[in-house]
Amino acid sequence: MFDSKWIKYSQHLLIKRCVQKDKAIILAAITTKLLNYYNGIMTEETKTTGDVPVGKPDMLLFYACVISLVATSFGFVLRAFVLNDWGAEFQLTQTQLGEISGVGLWPFAISIVLFSLIVDKVGYKTSMVFAFLFHVASAVVTIFATGYWMLYVGTFMMALGNGIVEAVVNPVVATMFPKQKTKWLAILHAGWPGGLVLGGLLALAWGPETSWKLKIALILIPTLLYGIMMATRRFAANERVQAGVSYLEMLKELGGVGALLITALIVFQLGQVFGWGTWVSVAVTLVIALGFGLYVKSWGRPLFIVLLLVMVPLAITELGTDSWISSLMETEMEKLGLQGGWVLVYTSAIMLVLRLFAGSIIHRMSPLGLLAVSSFIAAIGLYYLSYSVGVTILIAATIYAFGKSYLWPLMLGVVSEQFPKGGALTLNVIAGLGMISAGVIGAGVLGFLQDKRADGNIAKYDAENNTSLYNTYLTEEKTSLFGEYQALDFEKFQRAPQEDKETISALQEDAKKVALRDIVVFPVIMLVSYLLLMLYFRRRGGYKVKVLDTGASTA
Repeated sequence: MFDSKWIKYSQHLLIKRCVQKDKAIILAAITTKLLNYYNGIMTEETKTTGDVPVGKPDMLLFYACVISLVATSFGFVLRAFVLNDWGAEFQLTQTQLGEISGVGLWPFAISIVLFSLIVDKVGYKTSMVFAFLFHVASAVVTIFATGYWMLYVGTFMMALGNGIVEAVVNPVVATMFPKQKTKWLAILHAGWPGGLVLGGLLALAWGPETSWKLKIALILIPTLLYGIMMATRRFAANERVQAGVSYLEMLKELGGVGALLITALIVFQLGQVFGWGTWVSVAVTLVIALGFGLYVKSWGRPLFIVLLLVMVPLAITELGTDSWISSLMETEMEKLGLQGGWVLVYTSAIMLVLRLFAGSIIHRMSPLGLLAVSSFIAAIGLYYLSYSVGVTILIAATIYAFGKSYLWPLMLGVVSEQFPKGGALTLNVIAGLGMISAGVIGAGVLGFLQDKRADGNIAKYDAENNTSLYNTYLTEEKTSLFGEYQALDFEKFQRAPQEDKETISALQEDAKKVALRDIVVFPVIMLVSYLLLMLYFRRRGGYKVKVLDTGASTA
């Protein structure tokens, strides 16, 4: 390839040496065209943050992104598998276990939002270094945990690393495939169920007698793998940067209302952790949201605000349920001679297959239509699962898996296709809001519902049978974000007669199923929302993908 300086110099010589004026004009025009063409090509092909040509997807980088998501789901599934082990070894209540499950989700929102604001400045590779360090530190702290708080901190660090991973991989893949975002984001997020299946099978292969510490150590396998792969890859600039959309324009897509929603969940959760009052949380939230809205002079795009609200029940339906599904189905699965974790592995395997073949399905339906169908199927699956016994659990789990498979990636795809000017921010804020919703509301409310339902079941049993199980064993008053309940005293329960143990355990198992039935309301809300959104787009001429002109900044 010729150097641009050489072309200019040749042009000068040609014009100087040509005797006839018309020949000089023709030659000057030709060389000028050649120079402009050369400059245009070079500008388009080297416009990056890491010297990677734009428009040429680096599939090795794509695979590294997938493996990094595998690492995030390893942490999720392995913690779900050892949740009961932690409860027994450290004498934790169901609500405390729910809080640990929750902290594996809500800090994700903090890291994904913060890194979405700075990732284009800091760089994608530097961000992945932070993710790698958090994942390694999380495994070490958890393995050497001595009680509730070390488990809590270790899970917290894992969530921070997970948030950074998704803050990077979502915009990277959306930029790689600007005209097929929904398809490739769905394939990317096959890494999540893929990790659930692989991590779950490894944990199940060792069996319940294997130390939970060894199972947690498995997290290091995909972590080291993606760390090595990412070290050799280069990252292209986000499509927003390529198109010349300013940082302020990106912030305007989120706006003050969008900032209010995500900030409220984060601040109120931090208030629960650090113990500040409700009014402090309200004041901090309003100051941040109002300040953000006034700074960007925008309250956000109405459609984006609606999608943010819909993401709350979506995340509870998928991730909130998944965080408890092994524990909820454990007793029924044991009747079949299987561990409860097989339900999560089985549903994740279905998700993996469906997401890998997302392209052919998505092309036949609009994203919103598929989301509506998925919500309907998920509601049926969860309701059926709450009543299932024996082999029917597998049938119900199959229905539930088909329902939840496309929920998360399709929502990300819709946001990326409708708000490309939002760049990494809008794409990752909705993921962050979904994750914190699953952590703060989903995992927490399922744990609370189990304890509260068990509380009521035991009280009702005492009234009907003239016993005193409630006053004897439920003697620890607990308070959570969702209300107060009487918790089981583990020491008294361990010393209880076998008949009392069996009665209380049976009442607790019934409470678990009823709790699962209660959350069916969330996919129903989603179904209604997606049907209304379909009507909205139909009145506007149909659902259309918005693509930025990445040559705009060059021109």
